Amino acid sequence: MYFSSNIKFLRKRRGRTQDEVAHALNMKRSTLSGYENEVAYPSLFVLEAFSSYFNISIDTLVKVSLKELSQFQISQLEKGFDVYIKGSKLRVLATTVDQENEENIELVSEKAKAGYKNGFADPEFIRELPTFQLPFLSKSKKYRTFQLKGDSMLPIPNGSWITGEYLQDWNNLVSGQAYVVFTLDDGIVFKIVENRLKEEQKLVLYSLNPVYEPYDVPITEIKEVWKFINFISAELPDPVLPEDHLLSMVAKLKKDVDRLSSQMS
Repeated sequence: MYFSSNIKFLRKRRGRTQDEVAHALNMKRSTLSGYENEVAYPSLFVLEAFSSYFNISIDTLVKVSLKELSQFQISQLEKGFDVYIKGSKLRVLATTVDQENEENIELVSEKAKAGYKNGFADPEFIRELPTFQLPFLSKSKKYRTFQLKGDSMLPIPNGSWITGEYLQDWNNLVSGQAYVVFTLDDGIVFKIVENRLKEEQKLVLYSLNPVYEPYDVPITEIKEVWKFINFISAELPDPVLPEDHLLSMVAKLKKDVDRLSSQMS
């Protein structure tokens, strides 16, 4: 049982003294010290009090060693994404960490995409992916890099590596921004997203290349969403487009923007 070490870990993580936590929970400091040092054992009432105070389920407080989790996993718990609270509704992400227990950035190449369809939730498959670090990214967030294929997102070149931040709450999707969206039918796609989840339980996906028409993806088909952070490419984007291509692109984008504006007004 990890209750004692967990409440001590959470208290120190939040920069609270024993006096402060004991006062908030209406107990003596010596009682709290007894819980932290395994001299005393909590009743169900006490477990409920600690669960409410730290906003973490009783099961997690008792069964999971929080100090062994990565910063990303702990931050997800603190934001309320607790598997024991959310149950089957929680999207549990298979992930890897380095020797310092920091989140890796897994690399999903074009060759690995086929396997990702079946292995995205399998820790063993994710563990086999190449990993790297980008020191300028937040340690409290989760990132993954996917290889882009095709010309649908020109001027971003074919073969570019797209790094995305894992989005747990899809209600935070912002229309007009770029995301990597993973579904079992379409696999991994990189698109501009229109968020229609509240109104129609779907996303509308747009390409930067106007040759490609937008299409709908029902929420029931979506498995993962990653917010675009940056891309890495060995090629420079084309600086100049043919005039007729440029005009058709502007007309297409204007049409889509007008449609989005009318729907959001």
